[in-house]
Amino acid sequence: MKTKPILYSCLFILLGVSCASENAEAPADAASTEQTSVGQSAVKDETSSPNIVQVAIGSKDHSTLVAAVKAASLVDALSNAGPFTVFAPTNAAFEKLPAGTVEGLLKPEKKADLKNILEYHTYVGVLKSEYMQDGQEFEQVNGGIVKITKNGDKILVNGSEIVASIVTSNGIIHVINDVLLPK
Repeated sequence: MKTKPILYSCLFILLGVSCASENAEAPADAASTEQTSVGQSAVKDETSSPNIVQVAIGSKDHSTLVAAVKAASLVDALSNAGPFTVFAPTNAAFEKLPAGTVEGLLKPEKKADLKNILEYHTYVGVLKSEYMQDGQEFEQVNGGIVKITKNGDKILVNGSEIVASIVTSNGIIHVINDVLLPK
């Protein structure tokens, strides 16, 4: 007869523990459904070297490029680990385009065209200047080909001189004074 009260006590304890653990899990599940998905660009890291996007955002000479990267929804892609090489046109390079070109490309209905142009400026891998050779060709993210030429100490990509190179945490930026247009 003593086994029934002990059995009931054990069942009561097990039932109580089971209910308590179900209640403990409920808020965690509710919280996880409220979270929104964010990309790599949303990661905050105050100690690492800046990535390609962060460097471009910090450059007053690349505000048009940054606006284009945002309009083409490429911020997260270029914030990822890479490595990438970006041939980064300056604001002055964009100003060389026919009037209204940049404004037109920033419109939502031109997103695919803008993305194609920006991907033509991007190579998967690191292309350091010191290793570039005259006549080399590299396939860009959009499938187009850029050609490297040398004129003395100057290195050119599709005829546009690389005026500066900046190493980032996820690749390298080569600053150029022209917008490269896919053929």
